[in-house]
Amino acid sequence: MRKFFTSLFAFVLSGLAGGLVVQELAVLTGATEEYILIFAATVMIIIVVTIAFFLVQFRTEPIRAVDRMLRWLLAIFAIVLVALAGWTFSVPAENRATASDLSIVAGLILPGVVAIIVQWLFVRWRLKRPVAGFGRGGASA
Repeated sequence: MRKFFTSLFAFVLSGLAGGLVVQELAVLTGATEEYILIFAATVMIIIVVTIAFFLVQFRTEPIRAVDRMLRWLLAIFAIVLVALAGWTFSVPAENRATASDLSIVAGLILPGVVAIIVQWLFVRWRLKRPVAGFGRGGASA
């Protein structure tokens, strides 16, 4: 039950952090309707990241598994960033990327990275805390 509530709270915290990043990017870039897609994508990313961090808590060495999951997820996002940037700049000169296109690319990547880091920080913090045992001083019956 502890792992479930850890993941639930991590979901809420990373949702708030990711939402704040998306909102700030939208305000800074003067975005309009196109950021609806970014908000929806951020929610989907947070759900996937929450499931991933929930599942690795059941490993035999959960702290190492959570650290490894952080590296894998950040590597995936780095690959996606390079692919999106390459695709954005590979179009012909007459259809070159505008500032709006680049803000959408940033809006797809930055909130996801923030959500991954917030989830990792919270889950790792909760895994390091000792679990109270049964009875006084953790003595079992």
